[in-house]
Amino acid sequence: MTQRNLNRAVKPGTCYHKQQTINFFMANVKDYSVEEKLSALVGLQKVESKIDEIQILKGELPMEVSDLEDEIQGLHSRQVRIEEEINGIQEFINQKKNLIKEAEALIKKYEKQSENVKNSREFEAINKEIEMQQLEIKLAEKHIRDANEEIAEKVVVLDKAKKNIATKEGVLSTKKGELEKIIATNEKEEKALNKQASEAREKVEERLLLSYDRIRKNYRNGLGVVPVERDACGGCFNAIPPQRQSEIRQRKKIIVCENCGRILVDRDLFDSVEVK
Repeated sequence: MTQRNLNRAVKPGTCYHKQQTINFFMANVKDYSVEEKLSALVGLQKVESKIDEIQILKGELPMEVSDLEDEIQGLHSRQVRIEEEINGIQEFINQKKNLIKEAEALIKKYEKQSENVKNSREFEAINKEIEMQQLEIKLAEKHIRDANEEIAEKVVVLDKAKKNIATKEGVLSTKKGELEKIIATNEKEEKALNKQASEAREKVEERLLLSYDRIRKNYRNGLGVVPVERDACGGCFNAIPPQRQSEIRQRKKIIVCENCGRILVDRDLFDSVEVK
């Protein structure tokens, strides 16, 4: 109840009744015992261990799918770049072909002019112009040959890139299919488990949850709460003294393994918590 609603529930000035109302609501706030907190933690651990199993089924597939998608995107970008380079070279070739046409037109023009020369000086000048244009044609033809060779090399690279993309897309399709099948098979169970995990978390105080989550992250098996097994920690198998085991069985306080930091519970409590 909000402060405004609380104020409405009692008349102004009636401090006694107001205090009684506050006491009533405080009494109805659930205060979980250590045993209940431990039970909730065990349930949370068992639920999240099942969620971990589903993630293990997925394995590296989510990461592999993501990496393949990034790789294919990079290959497509490379393909576009090569195609743009080929188009640029083709434009260069077209420019040189136009230059050859212009040079050939000038040669014809100069040859026609040479028929009407009046002296040797004019004849030599026209011949030099013709030679210049002929050199321009030879140089342009060389540039065209070199450019065509460059295009041929890039076409080979482009074909390899296209084949690589096709191969990668085939692998991606297969892995996506596998991942989608796993997700579809476990989707309902995973949603139910996530709901159970959320409900279990509500019964554990934030400070304890932070410790539990930190411990889970520190270990690959994700175990933050473990039972005592054969007088040892069920996580790291470090021996636990009899007095410590007695305290764990009493369930009066949260006890952690001095070696690995995992939260310890007795075997009976651990087995008594069932997860559907």
